Amino acid sequence: MNAFPHLFSPLRVGPMLLPNRLVMAPMTRGRAAADGTPLPRMVDYYRLRADAGLIVTEATAIAAHGVGWVGAPGIYTDAHVAAWRQVTSAVHAAGGRIFLQLWHMGRVSHPDFLGGALPVGPSAIAAQGEAHTPLGKKPYVTPRALTTAEIRGLVNDYATAARRARAAGFDGVELHAANGYLIDQFLRDVSNQRTDAYGGGPAQRARFLLEVTEAVAGAWSADRVGVRLSPTGNYNDMRDGDPAATFGHAAQALDRFGLAYLHVTEALPGSPMHVPLPPVAPTMRRRYHGTLILNGGYDEPKAEQAIAGGEADAIAFGVPFLANPDLVARIRTGAPKNAPDFATLYTPTDKGYLDYPLRR
Repeated sequence: MNAFPHLFSPLRVGPMLLPNRLVMAPMTRGRAAADGTPLPRMVDYYRLRADAGLIVTEATAIAAHGVGWVGAPGIYTDAHVAAWRQVTSAVHAAGGRIFLQLWHMGRVSHPDFLGGALPVGPSAIAAQGEAHTPLGKKPYVTPRALTTAEIRGLVNDYATAARRARAAGFDGVELHAANGYLIDQFLRDVSNQRTDAYGGGPAQRARFLLEVTEAVAGAWSADRVGVRLSPTGNYNDMRDGDPAATFGHAAQALDRFGLAYLHVTEALPGSPMHVPLPPVAPTMRRRYHGTLILNGGYDEPKAEQAIAGGEADAIAFGVPFLANPDLVARIRTGAPKNAPDFATLYTPTDKGYLDYPLRR
């Protein structure tokens, strides 16, 4: 008898029917070429995890000016598209489904990635911390505040990236609007102190997110688009004066699009990433009526309980998928799991990437 019947029940997401509700969360792994082209090892990495109900890829730069992580992939050249097509073809041949996560680093990039240019953000406010540049760790710099014309250009860049993702064979795209990257920087008052139409209260700070969502949906189809938010996360020096108001508004505003899903990452108590603030996901659940994916330290019993109780429709697992390519089969059968090797999380080799054993 299946110990987790809700986790293993099918779920319709846009035009797709997922065979289970275990989503592979997006995880940066740093295995692409220096120019952002996915390398052949990435084909095997994603193919081996095709049993997931849905794979969401690692964060992928929408443009050269959005890069800020060594070894991160891109989706802004023809070579990127061709290489990603090898990944999607392998995942589909193995029976899987895969979304590409669209990413711009914003203020947490560094001039070392940008030919000496300053990174950009909603306001000229530096994050506290260090960038991992090709030349080593360096303090974040103060970004240049975007002009309104540049914001319109960025909206178009996201739409162009979505078209390229479609050409590369992906089943959809996820907007990375979490974890202190560009869209999240617009959403939160710690990093957005603009006085124009893109700054002020929650509605104004959500404008960039909504314009990007509308453009990407128009470039493909709303039911091929997901959005990831991190309402209480503090990664990349993020915080907000009223997360419930900010992200409650964002969830309600996104509800009108008919998206594939909303993906909320909010670490549970006991998780290493937990922030001791009141959870905002329940408020977002009430205001967003489409498919909701939760992420943040769930194990199988907690995931089963969340779905059974109506808190979520699916659960995204990160580290368990990293160390267990066959995670779905292991959970189904109750088999023990591999332990992750965090020392090889971003090392540009096959070790810690393709060498986790499968159960035979």
